[in-house]
Order: sequence, then structure tokens, then C-alpha cells
Amino acid sequence: MIASRADLVGLSFVRSADDVLELERELDRRGASSAGILVKVETRQAFDYLPSILLAGLRSPPFGVMVARGDLAVEVGFERLAEVQEEILWLCEAAHVPVVWATQVLDSLTRKGQPSRAEVSDAAMGGRAECVMLNKGPHAALALRFLDDVLGRMQQHQTKKRALLRRLSVSGVERMRHAGAHTQHP
Repeated sequence: MIASRADLVGLSFVRSADDVLELERELDRRGASSAGILVKVETRQAFDYLPSILLAGLRSPPFGVMVARGDLAVEVGFERLAEVQEEILWLCEAAHVPVVWATQVLDSLTRKGQPSRAEVSDAAMGGRAECVMLNKGPHAALALRFLDDVLGRMQQHQTKKRALLRRLSVSGVERMRHAGAHTQHP
């Protein structure tokens, strides 16, 4: 059975801790309870319930989170993506859960051999995660070398995100209270 040979299982479109627990039960049933789980945070609901998803995943490590920024941007709005991905990084760092920084990192370089300025800055931010995912393309080896150079240089300037520990907006209750405050004041 292939499940017993798996090192890692990716769980796409996770929405709640129940999804993680259900996958754990299924892996156990198939004799693959030692397989790691990588949940893809790509929905608004996954972001809203991330603390409980992290707690569920930490019950049986190895466990990690992929910030699937393309789908997540559509779900939360492009104007909120930077804030949301910051909060995901903060929560995962606090929980000691490794993060994969994904979706179109150095995509132009991988596909065309030349990165955009925005992609270079984005790739540098990937150093705050434990892993950066590159897409396939004819210049993937060049992109890998370039990413290694950028991340190596950034290590001289920062190590993982150090949180200011301000109130996070992952709680739906807090967000509703905050939204209500905006509607009361013109």
C-alpha cells in the first residue's frame, strides 16, 4: 500500500482542525501514522481557524504549514495578503511549526531567466520561512542559485520574524468587533 511508504502528505484546502484530525485518523487506518502532514493555508476559513489547526497538527508531528499565497490572496483580498501572511508567519513561529513560502516565488526568473524587482523583494521575505517553493521552469536551476544568494545575503540582516505581539486578527470575534467599530464611526 502506497500510504505506508509516504513521508509526507499535503492537505489542500484545509478549513478546520477537523480536517487535520480526519487525515490523521485515515493515515493511522492505512498504517501511515508516521507520515508528516503539510497543510496548505489557502482559504479564508483556514486563516480564521489557524490556531486550532496548528494545535491539531502538533498532536502528531511532523507537521508544517504552506502559505499558498495565490489562492489566499483571492480569498482574503490582495490588499490584505501582506498582513495575513505576516500573521500566519507569526503564529507558526510561536507554535514552532515550519512554514513553506509558496506561490510564484521568482516565477519570471524560473520561466524567462530574468526576475522582476518585486519578485526579488518577495524572495527575500521568504527567508522568514523554513522553506521556499519554486515552480518548475527552464531556468529553475538558475532561480535556485539566485534564491540561495538572496537568502544568504538576507541572513546578515534578519533572522525569522520577531513579533511585536500585537493583537492578531485571526479571531472572527475580534474581527467582527473591529468591523463594528468602523461602521459606528463615519
